[in-house]
Amino acid sequence: MRTNLVAVLALLLSFNVANAARLLVEAESFTEKGGWVVDQQFMDLMGSPYLMAHGLGEPVDDAGTKVSFPETGTYYVYVRTFNWTSPWKKGEGPGKFKLSVNGKKLSPVLGTEGEAWIWQSAGKVSIKKTEATVGLHDLTGFNGRCDAIYFTTEEGDVPPSDLAALGTFRKKELSLPDTPPTAGTYDLVVVGGGVAGISAAVSAARLGCKVALINDRPVLGGNNSSEIRVHLGGRIESGSYKELGNLQKEFGPTRGGNAQPADYYEDDKKDQIVANEKNITLFSNFRAIAVNMNGSKIASIIAKHIESGEEKTFVAPVFSDCTGDGTIGYLAGADFTMGRESKEEFGEETAPDESDKMTMGASVQWYSVDEKKPTGFPLFNYGVKFTDASCEKVTMGEWTWETGMNYDQIKDFERIRDYGLLVVYSNWSYLKNELRENDLYKNRKLGWVAYIAGKRESRRLLGDYILKEADLTKYVVHEDGTAATTWTIDLHYPDPKNTANFPGAEFKSIAKHTPIHPYPIPYRCFYSRNIDNLFMAGRNISVTHVALGTVRVMRTTGMMGEVVGMAASLCKKYNTNPRGIYRYHLNDLKELLKEGVGQKGLPNNQKYNEGGTLKNPPTIK
Repeated sequence: MRTNLVAVLALLLSFNVANAARLLVEAESFTEKGGWVVDQQFMDLMGSPYLMAHGLGEPVDDAGTKVSFPETGTYYVYVRTFNWTSPWKKGEGPGKFKLSVNGKKLSPVLGTEGEAWIWQSAGKVSIKKTEATVGLHDLTGFNGRCDAIYFTTEEGDVPPSDLAALGTFRKKELSLPDTPPTAGTYDLVVVGGGVAGISAAVSAARLGCKVALINDRPVLGGNNSSEIRVHLGGRIESGSYKELGNLQKEFGPTRGGNAQPADYYEDDKKDQIVANEKNITLFSNFRAIAVNMNGSKIASIIAKHIESGEEKTFVAPVFSDCTGDGTIGYLAGADFTMGRESKEEFGEETAPDESDKMTMGASVQWYSVDEKKPTGFPLFNYGVKFTDASCEKVTMGEWTWETGMNYDQIKDFERIRDYGLLVVYSNWSYLKNELRENDLYKNRKLGWVAYIAGKRESRRLLGDYILKEADLTKYVVHEDGTAATTWTIDLHYPDPKNTANFPGAEFKSIAKHTPIHPYPIPYRCFYSRNIDNLFMAGRNISVTHVALGTVRVMRTTGMMGEVVGMAASLCKKYNTNPRGIYRYHLNDLKELLKEGVGQKGLPNNQKYNEGGTLKNPPTIK
């Protein structure tokens, strides 16, 4: 009898839930963002972009949108959010915000509970008209985050937390089609709008290819954009192909420096060079999320808009992974590696004795400004303790503020970025509120803190050749050498002084440099060894961890992109794949390398950060 009663109650509950009136609102789709920013960096990890109140300790302006409820009535409200400081301090976190409906704030404070992304109850609300407004009200300015808001007439009808189930739930509630419509057919699809991606797209377009350029931010330029603010590094006009790099003269900023004001990075130049190419269609704010395969070839990729959730399918004979993370290669099943190889594996003197998972880290850069009068900053203490001896007595932080070397730069990336924010706020709070002699900081306030982290290393996709240390230091030049890498072998390690103060929780780095002669990177490093139609350009090319130290700077990655664009044009001309260019059309590629695709005669006025290159390479025998 009891068993039957339980079954009946379960059946009634499932019936009620199935027939509940429901409304799912994705926060990133709000029409008015106010001071909240869209953060898409971790949607592969937690399922979605989200809105974040990045106010540097000052509450940001409200976000809001209009919604349509399916019917009037009493709705229970659940908000998907994250207490982001919970990995370092248990209990209430600093990212506090409230939800409002039709201008009335619901009483629960959100963003302060749990230790993972959760659906937090926001109470209930009475809806008397189906058309309503929903708002987010930041309370602290300390990176409160809201992924989605769910209204349901059935109490306890909480959406799933499992990512696969949540993805299915989202598709159903948002009525997204199972098969995304095509965005068109192209000769080349470039994924990633950093310097490498821009260069690949422009190079191919100028050589007659129809190109789709997919970028998951509203701003082009990647690490060299106003969002991250890393200066360009490496030389152009070096090596055998001195016309390579002319594109960098067209859209590279003329001023140098990390963590400088936004206008230093000249985002408009990058927008303009892409807009001026009639053969390029830019898909801004789209993030590639899936790959459809046909054997060992990519048939198409699917990309999702980071605000609207709209999905599109992109078809082409060849693709270029310029994501930095090797995302397209990973989704396609490309061979890749991550971390440090052992000395024995490639005979590298600089490599560790044993292989490990350590990578170079990601930087959350920042600077302060002088307000010419005393300014305050809230006490911020969420698990990282500073003293007069251990605090960083500085007014800005650039590349040396580096986190996550001993974490996975893919799977742990939200934690890595958040730790970057945590130490900036914690250190600044100490300087403003607790440092005994803080005259230097009394009149200063935080002027800018990056929330898009500048990443140096993650997956490296493996090609027909893997560039290694001995190639560079012994100047072993291959027949398919292309763009010259000129930067030192620049490898980063935790700063020992920082380790002494924060063992296992470092946030500062040092660099060790090995100068090299300008070295031509083999073309075989620019395409996948097991995915037939996949190019790559940027920091995810086929190199060891040690060799990555030189090729990862952006003038060099830009030239990689130029080479890939040229090779893609030859794929179209000869109806072949990237490996086919190496086997049968290498001389054609060399002719294009000699000619270049950039405007000739422009001044090279970007010599501010060329690096310590050995100028006279040995004679090639």
